[in-house]
Amino acid sequence: MAAHINSIEGRAPFRGYETWYRVTGDLGSGKLPLVILHGGPGVAHNYVDAYKLLARDGRAVIHYDQLGCGNSTLLPEKGADFWTPQLFIDELENLVDHLGIRSGFHVLGQSWGGMLGSEYAVLQPDGLASLTIANSPASMKLWVEEANRLRADLPQDVQDTLTRHETAGTTDHADYQAATMVFYERHVCRVVPFPPEVTASFEQAARNPTVYALMNGPNEFHVIGTLKTWSVIDRLPSIDVPTLIISGRYDEATPATVQPFKDGIKGARWEIFEQSSHMPHVEEQEDCMRVVGDFLNQNDR
Repeated sequence: MAAHINSIEGRAPFRGYETWYRVTGDLGSGKLPLVILHGGPGVAHNYVDAYKLLARDGRAVIHYDQLGCGNSTLLPEKGADFWTPQLFIDELENLVDHLGIRSGFHVLGQSWGGMLGSEYAVLQPDGLASLTIANSPASMKLWVEEANRLRADLPQDVQDTLTRHETAGTTDHADYQAATMVFYERHVCRVVPFPPEVTASFEQAARNPTVYALMNGPNEFHVIGTLKTWSVIDRLPSIDVPTLIISGRYDEATPATVQPFKDGIKGARWEIFEQSSHMPHVEEQEDCMRVVGDFLNQNDR
């Protein structure tokens, strides 16, 4: 692990709030730093902690908690109109400048983080050297269609439990949560029981559900939040940096949800991890680090 590599934590002021961040490794090394965008939205950095292993190669790796979750300002009183992709783009831009890395940096976004990363890269921001889109859909319409297809393969009693509680509006019921976990153990993380860092993110989201509930919904396949109509497909040709796409063979981000990234981003490369679902950085950790690390090394400038 990267325990022997120094890390520092800090807080970046942002519109009167604070963004918590951690830098593993040395920002002054010869390699461009990597900024990790976590998923959810609102599921904090813990479960993507393994990407700090990329610092073993002399590259600084920056984790942060997006506003509304984890160690950053929580703001549970804010409504749906506050939590927009643009807010999180602005927060990322603020962090880049706060850390003084505008001259060059890589971005890796996982799940919602990859959606955010693609939104960001479309804008062709100064300093962005490459983009890695990890386990992300290019459209939530495709995501929901595919989630329903995967859900239809669950045991019938699990499907019935899910439908019963969604219809009744009781998605916080223990039976519903247990049925949801059947899906998660197939299509979110196939390392069971979940590693501590994955559990920590889920527990954090349960304590601070504002962002996830408003933007997504109660879980990964019942999407009723503000992102339900989100798509970046028609804007993807604007992405002009080297792009790596990764997904898992059993991923809830199925090939159908990922294909538009490959089709729409010129020169994009797509790697599928055969033993993984939504978290190859956990499920096939060393292979994932090798693939991402090689890509970053090829695209330092």
